[in-house]
Amino acid sequence: GLYETLRKKEMPHERAIQLVLARVLTSPAFLYRLEQPAVARGKKWTAVSNRELANRLSYFLWASMPDSELMHAKLPLNDTVVTTQARRMLRDGRTRRLAVEFACQWLGIREFDADDGKNEKLYPQFVNLRGAMYEESVRFLEDLFRKDGSILDLLSADHIFLNERLAKHYGIGGVSGADWRRVEGARSKGRGGILGMATVLAKQSGASRTSPILRGNWVSETLLGERLPKPPANVPQLPESVPKGLTARQLIEKHSSVAACAKCHARIDPYGFALEQYDAIGRRRSNPVDTKTKLVDGKTIEGLAGLRGYLANDRREAFVRQFCKKLLGYALGREVVLSDEPFLVEMQKRLAMNGYRFSVAVEMIVTSEQFRSIRVMSKAKDN
Repeated sequence: GLYETLRKKEMPHERAIQLVLARVLTSPAFLYRLEQPAVARGKKWTAVSNRELANRLSYFLWASMPDSELMHAKLPLNDTVVTTQARRMLRDGRTRRLAVEFACQWLGIREFDADDGKNEKLYPQFVNLRGAMYEESVRFLEDLFRKDGSILDLLSADHIFLNERLAKHYGIGGVSGADWRRVEGARSKGRGGILGMATVLAKQSGASRTSPILRGNWVSETLLGERLPKPPANVPQLPESVPKGLTARQLIEKHSSVAACAKCHARIDPYGFALEQYDAIGRRRSNPVDTKTKLVDGKTIEGLAGLRGYLANDRREAFVRQFCKKLLGYALGREVVLSDEPFLVEMQKRLAMNGYRFSVAVEMIVTSEQFRSIRVMSKAKDN
């Protein structure tokens, strides 16, 4: 219709076709996975079609269109069929996309392999290491999802994925060659879980130095789901390099002593101080660093091990809730709202009863009313 209208206005064929293609490529029907809500009276929600449900499932777990087996699955796609398909899909290599699109995005490290935010004079090796750093994170997350690990392993895992280049960066011996392998005993080597990953430690640092503030804020907001107020206006900027005679921790403590800043910094800085043994590209420092710190609730922790234990035990409920909230929001493609709260509570309970296995969260989501339904269009009253 558009083409015919343009031609009737005596527009040349070539130009008319260009405009038609532009119209197609900017159409919502091309850019989005549109679903057709039913028109019903007296209902707020109705089930999506089998095709739409298959799409939702595939884009949730694989970030792509359904494969042949899912498209030809036994109909209707009831809870049993959907659960069976979800288990099959989680074992597939395409689950790597869930690691990238969900987990890496949530953790703030997606596309880390293209990150160039480091001072090349201080860290010339970073450019050649960032790809390996990112691959480690993706492999760890994919392995957890495909092998149905505990989501608590995000904090407490005792294994790590390495090749020779990254192993040397971490100071871990016994790994040679470019091939990736799983290495056990990571905690004894100062690694294990997301807190010990170079991607996280480097991303939450400045270009030239570490930043306990960035790292602490990341723990508070990303892992625990806490909301912090915005910093007051006219707060002086910290220098990019640590002044001579000070440590990064002393610089932050001096900055945080300002009354207008102290309240928030007391909540976040201690998390960052616990990770100060790692430099701006995630290496363990050769010289001892003070990582002992007191949290806002009065508990004293020291180093990565202390922070890991605190999050996995004292703050487990907050961490699990944040994981559930982020996974549900990603699966539904929308913000989690108040009406989702009962489901989130039940999700956390079910995880605790089943060893916090990842598949428990997935299966609850894909069989939930939220995932299987769509808000109906209101039908106008008859005249």
